[in-house]
Amino acid sequence: MVRPSLRKRALTLGLVTLAVGLVIACPIGLAASSENGGAGLLLIVPVVMLVFAVPIGLQLWLVSSGGPVLALGPAGLWIKTRPTRGQAIWLPWEAVERVYVRRWGLEKVLCVKPRDPRVGSGLGAFTALDSGMQQAFFGTGFTATVNHADRSEDEIMRAVVGYVAGRCRVG
Repeated sequence: MVRPSLRKRALTLGLVTLAVGLVIACPIGLAASSENGGAGLLLIVPVVMLVFAVPIGLQLWLVSSGGPVLALGPAGLWIKTRPTRGQAIWLPWEAVERVYVRRWGLEKVLCVKPRDPRVGSGLGAFTALDSGMQQAFFGTGFTATVNHADRSEDEIMRAVVGYVAGRCRVG
């Protein structure tokens, strides 16, 4: 069973938020400090950081809560159908065409492509929206994080290869 790692994701999002916040706050703060002797910098930087921290914190909570993202077994796998909340689907290995890893930005995900493209079509409007975006980026609507998980990518991939046992393509 693979769960999202709050610690890994918080570290990544925190560093990204800090970098983006500083890039935006520094020019504003420097302009303000030239007018009033530096006091503007002390006020502007925390305000900009707070503006970024609130949505990033919400995103962190949505992605990290909601249960496991992947569970593997000899008969098949459970995989989340949405990146944020805890809806999952069961796929037997015979229904899986391919399992592969893709990277998009800082995110690295395990992608599961079913043999039948209609799999998961009756899971609701929000799932269809999320799945459609994932389909555009990763080629499938069924993905699970591997670099922000509580297990290493190598451990996850060894388990996948072991359980697949030649019933679908891996890689």
